Amino acid sequence: MSERDNGVDAARRALGSVGVCLPVSFTSNPPADSLRDAVGRLERAGYRAAWTNEVIGKDAMVQLAVLLSATERMVFGTCIANIWARPAQTMHAAAAQLAQAYPGRFVLGLGVGYPEQAASVGQEFGSPLATMRDYVNRMDSPTSPPAPDAPYPRIIAANGPKMLALAGDIADGALPAMLAPEFTGRARKSLGPDKLLVVGVSVPDGIEPAGMAAAARDHLAAGADHVTLLLPIGVEFASGISELERLAPALAELG
Repeated sequence: MSERDNGVDAARRALGSVGVCLPVSFTSNPPADSLRDAVGRLERAGYRAAWTNEVIGKDAMVQLAVLLSATERMVFGTCIANIWARPAQTMHAAAAQLAQAYPGRFVLGLGVGYPEQAASVGQEFGSPLATMRDYVNRMDSPTSPPAPDAPYPRIIAANGPKMLALAGDIADGALPAMLAPEFTGRARKSLGPDKLLVVGVSVPDGIEPAGMAAAARDHLAAGADHVTLLLPIGVEFASGISELERLAPALAELG
């Protein structure tokens, strides 16, 4: 078994069945103290993993460095780290530094983003598949000094069959989001048993904890290794954290 295979198996154990994505806003960022308090509350509520998004202007790696240092056991991931936010070699170096500092507590989810994001940094979007393949291939290009020799799982946001196949070919797994359990089943079949499958599942307004647990259970039964809960975009940060706390007891029973 390769070192990267070992990283996938370790990630499955560390992530547990259900985690949460921190509330997403495109108009504001909560201060660091609010983020630290939030992940402490989520950890005490029983969640073992938390994920964060990234857009141009918000650095997910910096955010997760702050949050990793503020918690003792919680695993963190990016859903997703935007490939237009930094060069490929720098993405790998940042991920490897987090993995070195916090072994077994970091998962890198990568996404190709949108043409507008590429244009905002003076790049051409091109073919999403070719762009992602080239980016991942360049992540391991030599640098001086070299990136830390610290393994971490790389997974690719994949909501379609072609990107899913690419994820199985060049990465450690995939991260589809807001799709039906039937897609999760097809994703597991496409990836095979040895890849990490993280699935983003929407949290409908006002859903009862038992209903949210049932939705997560359906994706786990279809082949997901880990489900992360996605609140509606733009939800107020504090109320979003309270909503995730409300749902936690029913989800903790899933492991």
